[in-house]
Amino acid sequence: MHDTVDLIAETYALGAGPWTLAPVTRGALGQIWKLSGNGSSWAVKELLFGCDEDQVRREAALREASEGLGIASPRLMRNREGAYVSHLDADGSSGGPSGGSDIKLYDWIDGTPADVSDPDVLDWFGRTMALLHRAGEGERELPGSWYERCPEEAEWKELHGKVRRAGLPWADELGRFIATSARELAPWVTPSDPADLVTSHLDLQPQNVLIGRDGPVLLDWDNAGSASAERELARALFMWSGGNEGDVEVGVRVARAYHSAGGRAVVQGPQSFSMLFATALNYVRVQAECAIDPAVTAAQREFGSGQAVAAMGWVPELGVVSRLSAAVGRVG
Repeated sequence: MHDTVDLIAETYALGAGPWTLAPVTRGALGQIWKLSGNGSSWAVKELLFGCDEDQVRREAALREASEGLGIASPRLMRNREGAYVSHLDADGSSGGPSGGSDIKLYDWIDGTPADVSDPDVLDWFGRTMALLHRAGEGERELPGSWYERCPEEAEWKELHGKVRRAGLPWADELGRFIATSARELAPWVTPSDPADLVTSHLDLQPQNVLIGRDGPVLLDWDNAGSASAERELARALFMWSGGNEGDVEVGVRVARAYHSAGGRAVVQGPQSFSMLFATALNYVRVQAECAIDPAVTAAQREFGSGQAVAAMGWVPELGVVSRLSAAVGRVG
């Protein structure tokens, strides 16, 4: 690991060290490592599936703008050449990020997970989402397809056949999922109203909030870009109220804080949850595809397999969404 960690420190002009690098957590798109030395710590995000540099620039711009709104977040650091993304030429054989990977460097944040039963945290989140939406008004670029469409029946059928031929033990479960949840939710996935678009975070879930020494900190701005304010609000309310096993009163409190802070979006019914449905269905698809992809590592295929199975159980239930939308719709 010594060569890799020294290369990262040199790339970001962090000093001579000594430095240590330890794995922390793995997400859908990246591995987080903790880089420590010289009395400081940093978060290294290894991008496992490549890097969209335009997306990184959007992330940096929104994070910097949010700082002026009083929203705390980890800084995205530039390397010695002024770039936000660095390419590692080290071989990674010592246990750090793999050779040829791209990385980003952030402030390390010490904190505890957000408590979704804490009224102060819920009020903070509602206000924060309102600030983001007000600041992001005037977006003209249409949202990406990840948020606007989901697989059609022919695509699901093709994927199911590949999973079955690969002999994966959850092939039958995927078939049942396609015939039930995917078929029920797909008609609700439609294009956004261009008049409702904002620039925002796009992944506003409790797992992306830490309670630090000075209060809540919003993490993981990788997806920043265009979204329907109404649909991002609806998706966030579902996540923060606990998903299919959640408490609608939590969603009501967040919605009330959002509107009190000037947020203009209103949940109007199950159609407001189009973004939630699209992202949930697309996540199952991409993880199932990863599980059978010979071009990725065995570890990545194993991760994809586990995530595909878990995600089929997380997909929103239409009845739960209908109850939540009825409750929070009265707030707007």
